[in-house]
Amino acid sequence: MAQLFAAQPDNRLPAVPSFNVCPTNQVHVVRGAETGRRLQPMRWGFLPHWYKAENAGPLLINARAETIAEKPAFRAACRDRRCLIVATGFYEWTKDADGTRLPWYIFRKDGAPVAFAGVWQAWGKDDPFATCAIVTTSANRNMSAIHHRMPLILEPQHWAKWLGEEGKGAARLMQPGPEESLAYHRVGRAVNSNRVSGPDLIEPIEAE
Repeated sequence: MAQLFAAQPDNRLPAVPSFNVCPTNQVHVVRGAETGRRLQPMRWGFLPHWYKAENAGPLLINARAETIAEKPAFRAACRDRRCLIVATGFYEWTKDADGTRLPWYIFRKDGAPVAFAGVWQAWGKDDPFATCAIVTTSANRNMSAIHHRMPLILEPQHWAKWLGEEGKGAARLMQPGPEESLAYHRVGRAVNSNRVSGPDLIEPIEAE
């Protein structure tokens, strides 16, 4: 991963593999730095600097691309603290006629890791730690069959621009990615529990 993103890895990275990453878990994040890119752990769940406690306000796991530059929680981070949040894939849910949540696993067709556009914020006075949120946008036509929103996924040629290494213009990247880059399949409902993990969670099942 460090080689793929040309980043210096931190020695405190989360254990892998993890097949059921949940909000407030530590995730792998690539960010820019004066000494070069860093691959480091961050808490998934952005904490604005004015939060007095981790639960002092809403759990901010996503930031809408359409409003990120205006929202007080995100606007400074959108300008100065952009990052890439790395995963092998992600889950989204639909509902059946009875309202039961049906999970889907979404991944890149080429097998490469997914690089979500993200923003980050250091939080805490005595022992600060890094927190992050995933930028979301409207779904492209392929993903809209599952959900009307999707993470903002960046192609390798856009990583440097998002990280601020190529000057301004990151705002132009905040639009749905290529429709042909992602695939998805139904997975078992075990993933609905945050207490369950294992590679079987991403195995395809026949859609109901």
